[in-house]
Amino acid sequence: MTLKQEVPHIFLLPIYLLMWLYTTLTFVPWYFLSDAKKKKAMAKRIKAKATSDKPGSPFRSVDHFDSLASVDFPGLDTLDKLFDTAVKKFPEHDCLGTRELLSEENEVQANGKVFKKLILGEYRWLSYEEVGQRVNLFGRGLSALGLKPKDKIGIFCETRTEWMIAAQACFKFNFPLVTIYATLGEDAVTYGLNESEVTHLVTSMELLDTKLKNVLPKIRNIKHIIYVDKKTINTSGYPEVLQIHNMAAVEELGGKSEALEKASSRPAPSDLAVIMYTSGSTGRPKGVMMIHSNLIAGMTGQCQRIPELGPKDTYIGYLPLAHVLELTAEISCVAYGCRIGYSSPQTLSDQSTKIKKGSKGDCTVLKPTLMAAVPEIMDRIYKNLMSKVQEMNYLQRTLFKLGYDYKLEQIQRGYDAPLCNLVLFKKVKALLGGNVRMMLSGGAPLSSQTQRFMNVCFCCPVGQGYGLTETCGAGSITEVSDYSTGRVGAPLICCEIKLRDWEEGGYTTHDQPNPRGEILIGGPNVAEGYFKGNSANDDFFEDSSGQRWFCTGDVGEFHSDGCLQIIDRKKDLVKLQAGEYVSLGKVESALKSCSLIDNICAYANSEQSYVISFVVPNQKKLTALAEQKRVQGTWEDICNDSKMEAEVLREIKEASASSKLEKFEVPIKVRLSPEPWTPETGLVTDAFKLKRKELKNHYLNDIERMYGGK
Repeated sequence: MTLKQEVPHIFLLPIYLLMWLYTTLTFVPWYFLSDAKKKKAMAKRIKAKATSDKPGSPFRSVDHFDSLASVDFPGLDTLDKLFDTAVKKFPEHDCLGTRELLSEENEVQANGKVFKKLILGEYRWLSYEEVGQRVNLFGRGLSALGLKPKDKIGIFCETRTEWMIAAQACFKFNFPLVTIYATLGEDAVTYGLNESEVTHLVTSMELLDTKLKNVLPKIRNIKHIIYVDKKTINTSGYPEVLQIHNMAAVEELGGKSEALEKASSRPAPSDLAVIMYTSGSTGRPKGVMMIHSNLIAGMTGQCQRIPELGPKDTYIGYLPLAHVLELTAEISCVAYGCRIGYSSPQTLSDQSTKIKKGSKGDCTVLKPTLMAAVPEIMDRIYKNLMSKVQEMNYLQRTLFKLGYDYKLEQIQRGYDAPLCNLVLFKKVKALLGGNVRMMLSGGAPLSSQTQRFMNVCFCCPVGQGYGLTETCGAGSITEVSDYSTGRVGAPLICCEIKLRDWEEGGYTTHDQPNPRGEILIGGPNVAEGYFKGNSANDDFFEDSSGQRWFCTGDVGEFHSDGCLQIIDRKKDLVKLQAGEYVSLGKVESALKSCSLIDNICAYANSEQSYVISFVVPNQKKLTALAEQKRVQGTWEDICNDSKMEAEVLREIKEASASSKLEKFEVPIKVRLSPEPWTPETGLVTDAFKLKRKELKNHYLNDIERMYGGK
């Protein structure tokens, strides 16, 4: 994003002079007041190092090199102790917040589709003490419904206040919590609930009506369903053996119950806390077994990378709580006395799909200071903002790009540009409420282009984290002082990471200039294994000292400062007919930045000599291009037009050249999808990771056509 070819240099001289004058006058006081020297030193320091000179030795954080951290607060070694301590410490402080629903309206689109639009009010808050009271009542109520310590209970519900209350009650009363994504298909939901053999299930009215009602006859063990809404439900049409309660009734039952929490019912660090079913990106979902000490250790590592986490922070919760990133983030926030305001991807900003035009989205009202996101959401924000930049008049666009380039240069030198923040990026920052001081991306690789854009325009560090459900979400996180891109930071203080040779892929720990190989994560945060996992548990092992390790299947490279970069994935590697290896993830990452592409899935098989792709195009950009090319018809007609396929392939070729993809890595055929890939379609996970098997089956006819030449 530069202006060297776009704007005559002579016209920029006054602006450059003003920037130079501003920098000169403000640099000295700002340099000392902002600890710029210290920040630069932190950015350049060695962040992790190997435990020995032997190739393949584990890397550890230099901040906790002699041992691995397992607890954040001494003595608080179970999740219930963390929560109880927070309630005692911050009784009157806001804890969990939900926006008031004022009204709903149906809005008819030009194509005849009807979208529900919401008008929302202010956030209504429960204090820590009030949440603690509800946790106790709900836990006692579950006991009154027959649950005993170590009996499993399922939760199949959207992210909301009641989810966290239910979870904290289960942790306190030692009911292992079985979490299942709210967007999983009926078969996956049935599989998870049957395999885990839960007898009690927490859900919402919407999911009960739309998904559960159809599959309940296939689920063997459920006797009680608790729905979190306050409304009354019509129980006709449900199995007679099933008892359906709302959450308020269970809490009321808990108030009458004499089943006060006993010391014997409280969990030990080695007790099972969560069985978290994965999103099923590589097949059937697997239940990952996490004990209390696993989660405590993982959160200890994560919180160490978030400076000054505490009661002044507000976290916006909108990602699925059934995902380890969101669950550990929210439990950590509660432990430190933060407040959590709940949202959803459909109501996050003023422009979100369910927010009525002219009314405020959740970020505008909540003004969060901390936010987590998956790359798909960040990529969407980046493309939408870049589209608005292109629509600016010449002067506005010039000033924006000048300010962007100037601030980018300052950031890369370890400084900031407060005037640019105030004049140019204030409105962009306001899209997320204006107070965000740190953003964390996880779940998939974030492109360098998007990460840099978010750093500059949202005026806060945007870090990447790396972890898996099997490691309680913990692995590595970039430090706030590290403004490099494309890396996921040094190992957290709770774990160590080593690389293992993968000769088939051509990666070894002897590679120069940096060691490369499959990533293995070891430490107290590594889960106990898969529930009824059998052979799948081969991914876990213990070393001679008794430390647990997990083999991730991801391929990484350690840089000289001890930071990790994810460079490949074993399951994404395909050997073409001529013997070349293609990393599908690498191809997709390189091409996602194309302005015409919202999402892309590369595909190849070993019987063919070239790569093909499926693309969800950007509707606004492709429609405008279709008008230029005189291609008419519906959106579906445009996507099926061979001219438009050729235009997308042309852009793919250009992006491939700038990303330096090899010739055999560049997709030579494309299928444009008029429908976006969402978790509801079953083609991506809740974290928007591609489900390759499902995508292959969905586009089977197109694969045959593109490879068969039909």
